[in-house]
Amino acid sequence: MDNQAMPMANTSSYTKVQYLQRQAASLLLYQSVLQGEVGMAFVELLQAIRYTDADARGCLQAYGSYFHALAAKNQNWEDYLITQILFCDNPFTKLAQVREFEDLPPALVAAVRHDLEVLQSLYECSSASLSEWIQGVAHMPISPVVWYKEQELLGGETFATYLQELDNWGDAVEELAAYYRQCGSGLFAEYRALRWQAGQFIGIRYSDPIKLSALVGYESQKDALLKNTEFLLSGEMALHVLLYGSRGSGKSSLVKSLLNEYSDVSGKDKAQGSLRLLEVAKSDLKDLPEIVEHLRGVSQKFIIFVDDLSFEEDDDAFKGLKVVLEGNLTARSQNVVVYATSNRRHLIREFFVDRPTPKDNDEIHAWDTMQEKLSFSDRFGLTLTFEPADQKTYLKIVQHLTAQAEINITQEDLEFQALQWATRHNGRSGRTARQFVDFIKADLKLFGANNNTSNT
Repeated sequence: MDNQAMPMANTSSYTKVQYLQRQAASLLLYQSVLQGEVGMAFVELLQAIRYTDADARGCLQAYGSYFHALAAKNQNWEDYLITQILFCDNPFTKLAQVREFEDLPPALVAAVRHDLEVLQSLYECSSASLSEWIQGVAHMPISPVVWYKEQELLGGETFATYLQELDNWGDAVEELAAYYRQCGSGLFAEYRALRWQAGQFIGIRYSDPIKLSALVGYESQKDALLKNTEFLLSGEMALHVLLYGSRGSGKSSLVKSLLNEYSDVSGKDKAQGSLRLLEVAKSDLKDLPEIVEHLRGVSQKFIIFVDDLSFEEDDDAFKGLKVVLEGNLTARSQNVVVYATSNRRHLIREFFVDRPTPKDNDEIHAWDTMQEKLSFSDRFGLTLTFEPADQKTYLKIVQHLTAQAEINITQEDLEFQALQWATRHNGRSGRTARQFVDFIKADLKLFGANNNTSNT
């Protein structure tokens, strides 16, 4: 290979690559930035081109892996790097959320300053530069295609802009600490909705888009839940809530709509804070005390959402939830509440055989045991009851959803078909109304106004 023929073949270029490698290896706290698919591909590409006698084929393959990783993320290298900094989870990001900047250990601050300067040098190694280096190594007449898209960060746009305009990123440590204090770090900064699964938090990238404005009826229940949620966001002691009522009445939708109402809200005009919704299945409620301890001290506010709640006797899930609702020696965390929905007013199933009789010799205080079961729902500070929808309420919901969907149909036809649908399907409820409107919208779009929906 004629190294003198390569544009890349000069001492300063290879020295630059080797310098970047040393920089990447020197990270003290932000190693995870380079441990994702894109970061690893970047590091491997540097390794492939670090020598003057580098293998052209290996360099091209390494560049292809790097390009593929960026395309899969749909981010530029620069955007990816800043996003990873904002979402990174390390000792500094965790401590910055619970301490003032002046109280952070000096060694920790110095390490972050060092890492930010390192990451700035990696940031300045653009994909275009890498493409030109590959062109020289592989003796290509033109440089490989450069991955590029319009800049679009997932979060922290204001801080990202500030960082990009800064001459020395090492001067941004205090501002970065303030960002973590406000927005959190790790999964809780990256995702608005999460679930607890197999003993860990899992981010939900595409959460339910249901809006509060789409929900009609049950206004007093809605107002009470909104008020309690604003207590949570403002740092006041909010109540655990049980939403009890008939199926399809919108209990779950109401809870999920809170995420879209409040998750990105901050400022004096509304309650302070950033809301996160954490879904916990009934089978995982035994882990609830552990979950709450994980969330203690995190900057976000959390609604633990438990859907369709009920218990069998001696259920471990019952015990886990009871600890969180009633408390124990550990102080309650003010950034966490439980919102549970149920079709049962009495959450623990009771059978006639459970009722004590004069011949009951198994337990002296059997009535006390039964009352404990029946009163479990009272441990929620707030119980909101959702009665079945009557015809007037059902039609009001249908009309509201139809208007939002911009469906062109006469009022008479709409009401007739909506009532026919309710009779032939799941009865009058918000869920039935939503299903009817979704069906008629698609039906009219595909088959036109002459099709008789009510015959389906």
